[in-house]
Amino acid sequence: MGQPLSSDALDTLFRGARTYNGYLDKPVSEGQLHEIWELLKMGPTSANMLPARLVWCVSQDAKDKLAALSSGTNGAKIQKAPVTVIIGMDVDFHEQLIDLFPHAPEARDWFPDPAAREVAALRNSSLQGAYFILAARALGLDTGPMSGFDNGAVDKAFFADTPNVKSNFISTLGYGDPATIFDRLPRPAFERFNTIA
Repeated sequence: MGQPLSSDALDTLFRGARTYNGYLDKPVSEGQLHEIWELLKMGPTSANMLPARLVWCVSQDAKDKLAALSSGTNGAKIQKAPVTVIIGMDVDFHEQLIDLFPHAPEARDWFPDPAAREVAALRNSSLQGAYFILAARALGLDTGPMSGFDNGAVDKAFFADTPNVKSNFISTLGYGDPATIFDRLPRPAFERFNTIA
């Protein structure tokens, strides 16, 4: 614990990793989805709330349904990817805190305001979505996160039985096809966007 990763590992997670628009014709197994979850769930969230609720669209029917609710070229990307994941968020995450944050039995009562819960769910499910990307990369897979879709329609189509769950963003998943990436876009130097106070 606490040891720096190798340069190769940093390349895998960050410097050499890319967002893919298409994938090789190589399947992703259900076991790999479980492996991703086992890693991403270890990332920190506020009060261990773990609000992300993931739907792994593996069947062509599920991918087609999601693609129809997406904009621009996203639909074709979803249909062709081995897997597309909907990262949802449970706005009633506080109901799970009795199990997830057991050393503070009163934790459920920390979140009485629905609007504040939604903000917390969005923030922390977004964190978990980032952990998903890093976990996938760490396991040799690639991703294509996107937000071009109809959130309300996706919620009706995929979360109708759980109205407390809303979609945050989606991501394709597979073995990236290098022919589908663009040149690396600008990544500014520290001085441009950072202040040391």
